[in-house]
Amino acid sequence: MTPEQTPRPSPARTPQRWLNALLALSVSLFAAISPVQAAAPASIRIGVATGGVGSPPRTGGSTVGIVNAQGLIEKEFEKDGIKVEWIFFKGAGPAVNEALVNQQLDLAWQGDLPSIVHRANGVKTRIVLGTGVRTGLYLGVPPDSTITRIEDLKGKRVAVFKGTNLHLAAVRALAAHGLKESDVKLINLDPAGTQAALSTRDIDAAFSYVDLFRLRESGVAKVVWSAAADSYRFTRQTVLLATEVFATEHPELVQRVVNVVVRTAREYSEESRRGDLFAQWGKAELPEKYWREDFVGQPLRVRLSPLLDPFLVARYKDATDESFKLKLIRKQPEIDSWFDRRFLNAALKEQKLEGYWPEYAADGNLVGSQGAKR
Repeated sequence: MTPEQTPRPSPARTPQRWLNALLALSVSLFAAISPVQAAAPASIRIGVATGGVGSPPRTGGSTVGIVNAQGLIEKEFEKDGIKVEWIFFKGAGPAVNEALVNQQLDLAWQGDLPSIVHRANGVKTRIVLGTGVRTGLYLGVPPDSTITRIEDLKGKRVAVFKGTNLHLAAVRALAAHGLKESDVKLINLDPAGTQAALSTRDIDAAFSYVDLFRLRESGVAKVVWSAAADSYRFTRQTVLLATEVFATEHPELVQRVVNVVVRTAREYSEESRRGDLFAQWGKAELPEKYWREDFVGQPLRVRLSPLLDPFLVARYKDATDESFKLKLIRKQPEIDSWFDRRFLNAALKEQKLEGYWPEYAADGNLVGSQGAKR
């Protein structure tokens, strides 16, 4: 074969062409599998499952209330030019769910039942920390009522704000005292409606929270039972959630929000801050003295704990089972993976708070201890 007849490599097959093609393919593959960092949002929208009071509104009873009142998240993002929008919902948890469905929120402070409802219906969120755990539940009746205990409620007209964490806590308490929901006439009333109905005796009793103290003080009701005096199993739980989209696109922003809430929880978990804590909450819906009474005998490190411990997970699992049995949801959502602890764990490590708050087991006992806790 002459030199002129010797086959030569095709231009497309030269080593340099192969190398260029390989590099181009690598770049395209890297772009395809690498997450794209989303641009910082103009605002962070936080939903709160209560109407609050004042203008701008504020609320008591949780660390989130303190963070809101002091504008701490606003201060955190001020240097970034990111606005923080707090949206209070008089319709409580169910109204927050509607906003989540419509993609109008990035974060939400919400109780167990409504959040379980949205998860069961496919709304994707992540629980990032606890705030407002072991919250009180009370039973109020007219001052001359013969009802002195939960067992006396059989056949009675009992108000509860259905669809909120009050609802499940009340049903759980009824069951523990031998009553099914069908054994009483549960009437759906929000807190304002409950107070009015008790005052006019249109109902025989009401499950509610510390707002019942106001009626007791005015002489139109008496409180005959409390969850704290009975069992922590009947208390109510609230958490801070992030939407799946927001947590995925802006994990660094979620982390900074969690950092702020954890730092605030640590500050007010010290017993030396008890008076200051209640004074600040007293500027919201209820007077300071009611919060003092609600917290009697309960350490601040328990009530202000941000931990996503086995106790909290177990309460959400119980609430899920109860919601399904009551046909409040059509299917039972998986619970364990809902709790996204990476943000909280990072905050605890950074702020050297690992082991600061007591951790409780599913049965209500302190982790590693013997003997039942209520």
